Amino acid sequence: MSLSRKIAFAATSLIILSTAPAIAGDAGKGEKLFKRCAACHSLDAGVNKVGPSLAAVIGRQCGTAEGYKYGKGYQAACDKGFVADEAFLKDYLKDPSAKLSEIAGSKQRSKMAFKLKKDEDIADMIEFLETK
Repeated sequence: MSLSRKIAFAATSLIILSTAPAIAGDAGKGEKLFKRCAACHSLDAGVNKVGPSLAAVIGRQCGTAEGYKYGKGYQAACDKGFVADEAFLKDYLKDPSAKLSEIAGSKQRSKMAFKLKKDEDIADMIEFLETK
């Protein structure tokens, strides 16, 4: 295969992949998944547990859950600034420490040890959290 054909193939592949639809989440399934999260997180504003309240978490500026003391890893990422939006949560829910390390630019550890492995579960959880 010629170089120009390889480039054309690669460009076409990128276009196809970039236009692929995002996985649509199911809030009902996300609510069921949240039962595992409820041991550490509340959905009531201002009610923090081991983790911060997740009430209105989508779109929240990092480190702003009232009354919650964030861990060093999360705070190091917050120093760089980010918003807990869908893009952030897709990566964070899959591997919290890796996402914080990426944002902070140095190895960081999240207090959250729980991980969602399946993209469908992540989409469901995000869809559920968007309702809270």
